[in-house]
Amino acid sequence: MDPWLVWLIVAGALAVAEIFTLTAALGILGAAAAVTAGTAALGLPPPLQFVVFAALAAVSLLFVRPAAVRRLGGPPAEPFGVDALVGRPARVVSEVTGAGGRVRIGGEEWTARAYDEALVIPPGATVDVMEIDGATAVVYPRE
Repeated sequence: MDPWLVWLIVAGALAVAEIFTLTAALGILGAAAAVTAGTAALGLPPPLQFVVFAALAAVSLLFVRPAAVRRLGGPPAEPFGVDALVGRPARVVSEVTGAGGRVRIGGEEWTARAYDEALVIPPGATVDVMEIDGATAVVYPRE
């Protein structure tokens, strides 16, 4: 079997393995094997083919893979849904105690309870949402 065909089969196998792992490492090694297949087709002797493969693989894994992983990782996920409400200010609609109450968070009215059960927060006060527990905002008054 011709050496270029062997390198091409190796490149294909690595590409298929990359599909299952999604690490970018096997895909980069597959690309190095594909380039090496091209050099083998041009008649480069087998020892130099291994040198070409090793050099391409090393340079790609050291420099290309970290950039690809950063690029594909994307920006850090922003909180959404009820997690996005944590830390936001709210206005007390009806007195909030450790047992219950109501607050308005960004135009929506929520049931609420005080973070510290001994607190009594009067209507009109501004509070911070500390956490969301089910459908209840756990709040603490702003200083």
